[in-house]
Parts: sequence; C-alpha cells; structure tokens
Amino acid sequence: MVNIEEQSLVIADTILIVDDSELNRVILKEIFKDTYSIEEAENGQQCLEKLIQKKEHICAVLLDVMMPVMDGMELLRRLKKDTDILDTIPVFLITAEAGEQVIKEGYQLGVMDVIEKPVVPYVVKRRVDSVVELFLSRRKLSRLAEYQKQELINKELEIMDLNKGMIEALATAIEFRSGESGDHVQRISGITEYLLGNTSIGKGFSREDIRLISMAAIMHDVGKIAISDMILNKPGRLTAEEFDIMKTHTLQGAQLLEQIPQLRKHAVFHYAYDIARYHHERWNGKGYPDGLKGNEIPIWVQVVSIADVYDALVSKRVYKSAYSYDEARKMIEEGQCGEFNPKLLEAFVKAEKELRKLYYNTQEKKNE
Repeated sequence: MVNIEEQSLVIADTILIVDDSELNRVILKEIFKDTYSIEEAENGQQCLEKLIQKKEHICAVLLDVMMPVMDGMELLRRLKKDTDILDTIPVFLITAEAGEQVIKEGYQLGVMDVIEKPVVPYVVKRRVDSVVELFLSRRKLSRLAEYQKQELINKELEIMDLNKGMIEALATAIEFRSGESGDHVQRISGITEYLLGNTSIGKGFSREDIRLISMAAIMHDVGKIAISDMILNKPGRLTAEEFDIMKTHTLQGAQLLEQIPQLRKHAVFHYAYDIARYHHERWNGKGYPDGLKGNEIPIWVQVVSIADVYDALVSKRVYKSAYSYDEARKMIEEGQCGEFNPKLLEAFVKAEKELRKLYYNTQEKKNE
C-alpha cells in the first residue's frame, strides 16, 4: 500500500490514449508527446487494466467510444460503478460518434469533456491541459490535507503517550511510597483491559473506551499521595482512626484529579474521577466513601475494584504475605473481600487463569 509520503513523490504525468485505431492513437500521441508521457490501449478492457495498475501516474484518459472487447461507454459504466477513478482522473471522450444520446450519457457517467473527431490539435490540447491542471491541483491539495490530518493524528498520539507516561510516573511514585515496585498500577491496568476486552462485561465498550478506562485505572490510588507514610507503610493492622484516614484517599484522589485543568479536558477524566472516588464501593452498599450499591457503581469502576482486590491478594505487602492465585480467587468468590456484581464475578472467575499470565510476564521482564 502506498502511504501519503510515497504518494507525494508519485508524478502524475501520463496520458492514457484508448482507441482501437492505431492511426488515431498516433495523431493524439503527436499532440501530447512533448508535454506528457503516453500510455496506449486498444479497447476498454486494456484501459481498465492499465488504470488499475498505474492509477497514480495517469493524469488523463482520452477515450474512444466504438471499440471491440469493451467499448468506451461500457468502460465508463464500469468505472462509475466499481471505482472512484472518475473522481480523480479526468476522462475525455474523443469520438466521431458524438450523438446527443452519447454526449448526454457520457456527462452523466462523469466525463469531463466530449471532443469530436477529427480533432483540431491546438484546441484539444488546450482543453485537455486546462482540466488536467485543475485535477492535479485538486489531487495535490487532497494529499496535503490527508498528510496534515495524519500529522495531527500523530501529534495527538504523541501527546496521549506523554500524558500516559506522566500519569504512570505519578502513580508509580505513589506506589514506591507504600513500598511497592510500581508494577501494581500496570497490572491493574492490564487486568482491567483484559476483563473489558475479552469478557461479556465489556460488551458495548469500544476499543477506545477500553483504552481510556485501562489508562484511568492507573490513577485509582492517586489520592494516597495525601496519606502520611506512617499510615501508608504501617506493617501491622490499622486502628479505626487510621483506617478512617486511609479511606479518605478516595476523596483526595478525586479532588486532586479535578484540580488538573489539562486532565479535565481529556476524555480519560470522566473514567479517572469515578475510579479514584468509587473503587472501594461494593455491590451490597457496604463500601466507601459514598455507600453506593449495585449498579449505582459504574461498571468500569467495578472492574477496577475487582482487579485491585485480586492484585492486592496475590502480591506481598508490608502488612501481609502474598496469597496463591487459587487462594485469592477463592477468597473473592466467597465474598471475603466484599461483595461484587455476580456477572462480573462470573466473568472474573472464568478469566482468572489468563490474568495470571500478567504476573508471569512481569516476572520474566524482571529476569531479563
């Protein structure tokens, strides 16, 4: 496939002359040979093949009507029905069969001009040159617009990557404060993306939605930046007062995200805010900070919540050892870590063995 930059290097300087009479082709060739490269075809079928092969090089078609195999009008019908060639390459009917019906149908099918034989050299050249110049200018502008559009898309992707990098850096810094390696946020993002992209829970979400939600998942614990190290890294069980302070990280996170103007304008903000504030809410209404219940909790938050719990269970923390994958799955199934949406729980259990691969991959990278 020719890309935009390669297309800009292609020079459309070839006129395709289509006539079953060699003499007529020679006459037309003599008119245009000093200005254009020339391709020839004896019938509509040959013309069609050359147009498909050399579309980017051809700047005009001079087409006879009466020809064997495929005549000029049948060729035009084929081009009109099956291709966009008539939108980008001007076609001139050059024919002795210039009856009213032929002229009318020719214009309806998209020809730019009808020129009667015998041709007058300076007239036909002037008429063809003017239209070719117009089409080439339009083609150049179209390619320029497409190139600029692609450049804007590339810039947007660069900005998105930069934003994601900054978000990951902030989230990882918070994880390091709590004695984590920073892999936690990447795994939460990966689990979220897998559950939304490969189970029934993600039905109705576009690939872009899933990408944004998995990015937003990285920020789920951003509010922990406001929690003191003494509580964040306490090796034992938190007191009731300490736990009340720890729980405020959900509200602190949502408030922090609201105070970043650039983020508020980004499509990820809606998901990030919900996830930061509500990822400790539970299906039965016994979570925090707002005691949301059932489907009051957005489904993207529910997915991040179960991902967060699973990763916390199978990972070593300052206050506990890691559980095995089987133990973690069983604890979640049995509701030992809070109640989850039954449909989400079913999807999670079916996918859990695949989710383990995220941990194998992380360990493999560390060993490289």
